[in-house]
Amino acid sequence: MFWALTAAASAAAGVVAGLFLRTEIVRLSVPGGQPEHAACSVCGTALPDRPAVQCGHCGSWIGIPLAIEVATAAVVALVLIELGTGPGVAAFVYLGVVGVALAQIDLAVKRLPDRLTLPAYPALITLLAVAAAVDENWTSLVRAGLGGLAAVAGYLLLGLVSRGQLGGGDIKLAGLIGLALGWLSWRTLLLGAFTGFSLAAVASAGLLAARKISLRSRISFGPFLLLGALIAALATAVSTR
Repeated sequence: MFWALTAAASAAAGVVAGLFLRTEIVRLSVPGGQPEHAACSVCGTALPDRPAVQCGHCGSWIGIPLAIEVATAAVVALVLIELGTGPGVAAFVYLGVVGVALAQIDLAVKRLPDRLTLPAYPALITLLAVAAAVDENWTSLVRAGLGGLAAVAGYLLLGLVSRGQLGGGDIKLAGLIGLALGWLSWRTLLLGAFTGFSLAAVASAGLLAARKISLRSRISFGPFLLLGALIAALATAVSTR
């Protein structure tokens, strides 16, 4: 009963978070350098400033029906059920919610907008610092900071040698993931990076085999980074029970 209630409450919180993200995701789902979407794609009515799932004029869906809410609910539920309710979990819930938005934008237009990644740095650091203060766990906070720096440095190097296969958005996202996974352990950080690259490699191989992309094509790497991080965090939680 406890787990069922926890799952239901977590999913409900995720649905609410997804609802608030929906319009922002649609606004930012444009290629880099282009103006944001400001109007309904069907009737041209201005997008609402308040949370909404449908255009107030023509009733058409704003974005993909239910995709944002369902994905956010699933991620939040998984994080809260597996990682528990300790002080540090708030940082992972936050990154999970932002990660859903980033993944959907990256899949749509191969872009990880600064408007979501950059504000996430002070927010995530603050949440981890509060968790460290509550638990007097300064070692994890220091490791998180070092993990974020290591991830940025590592992915920056990869971006330089990959000739554009990794973009600036991927590097900034890697820093956020490094902060979160570094909080858990160095092993978790390494597992997350390995899993993300493995998933991207398998997906790329499948797309190449199906002739959907060429060797020069650039895939959306952000979703694989995020999924790898989620898998690593959940695997760590399970292994430490």
